[in-house]
Amino acid sequence: MKDKKKLDLAALASIPLIMTLANSMLIPVLPLMRKELKISAMQSSLIITVYAAISILCIPVAGYLSDRFGRKLIIIIGLSLAAVGGLVSGLSAWLLEQHAYALILVGRFIQGIGAAGAFPIVLPLVGDMFDSEEEVSSGLGMIETSNTFGKVVSPILGSALALVVWFLPLAIIPVICLLSIAAVGFFVHAPKKKSKESDSKQMTVKTFIRNVKKILKQEGRWLYAIFAIGCFIMFIMFGFLYYLSSVLEDDYGIDGIWKGVLLAIPLMAICLASYAAGKIVGENKTRMKLLAGGGAVLTAAAMLICGLVNTNGIVFLLTLMFASGAGIGFALPSLDALITEGIEKKERGTITSLYSSARFIGVALGPPIASLIVKQDALLFYLFAGLSIISALLAVFIKLPDKAKRQPSNA
Repeated sequence: MKDKKKLDLAALASIPLIMTLANSMLIPVLPLMRKELKISAMQSSLIITVYAAISILCIPVAGYLSDRFGRKLIIIIGLSLAAVGGLVSGLSAWLLEQHAYALILVGRFIQGIGAAGAFPIVLPLVGDMFDSEEEVSSGLGMIETSNTFGKVVSPILGSALALVVWFLPLAIIPVICLLSIAAVGFFVHAPKKKSKESDSKQMTVKTFIRNVKKILKQEGRWLYAIFAIGCFIMFIMFGFLYYLSSVLEDDYGIDGIWKGVLLAIPLMAICLASYAAGKIVGENKTRMKLLAGGGAVLTAAAMLICGLVNTNGIVFLLTLMFASGAGIGFALPSLDALITEGIEKKERGTITSLYSSARFIGVALGPPIASLIVKQDALLFYLFAGLSIISALLAVFIKLPDKAKRQPSNA
């Protein structure tokens, strides 16, 4: 990979890091926000839910816009909206009292729209930037590593910032967004579209919908499988993180920064495994499928052991969570590579955005469903294991088409 491309990739890697921090570092400080804003637990949870829910709806729209108007432009607009939303939330928490909570939600709503136009567009842009499939796989591995690294540091960073002033985790978001905007603006050089590809800029919404239906009809067998695996894996990740957070606080009396440190252990496994997977898969699609399936099998094994064996020991529990995280980390970059390499460049923004929406559904559903059965440890772990096994089967039996034999979409 050329040094110039490394700078491009480093700038793009800042986006998932910042978008993850913008959401995940608020989780450990929600109880403090609830106290300061004098709101209920349900109201405080909306600070997270509003961000994720609007992102799910806006991601496919952002994908269409990136295909039509260019990925870099949509990313910069998305980061700018995220900065504006963070500014609204931070200033509301600082300067207002009576209507602070309502305006914080407005800011988070704007942030969610911006997030939809940022991280999901990074995946197809990485696919556009490199000609070699091996470089694409390595780049996607770095993007997933940055995404997961954000999850690793977010609980610790959020707790540390809140020690200074309770609303600082909200107020810091515009600053880090501006840093990412500068990095993307200076270092990212989106590849020039060929004349044939530039025809997509003339695509109407009606033509866009027709082409999406055509792609899904031709490639639905493996695309739907990858959408499902992505949803299941993110459901498992955020579900077991919710479970682990509850157990550490309720059963072991661990909270604050130390709880954040322990939560970072399985997330670190995801981070390291994502980086390794990006290096391993190269341009071998069979290897991508097997690594995605193998990662799901590893997660299933760890969850089955958790369900079958008494996990009262915190070291034993964290060890199994570490193994489960490694399995998730192996699967995610492999899925990214499969879907990016299996779709033509002019259609990547749309299809990878649908994939990102599926992942966000898993993120949104994992914690609330886990909360309903958190006291029934075995049932929860069997649910995670079952979804992991289904994911492994779907990954193994995915059959990717040859892109060269695909019929091109009519723009």
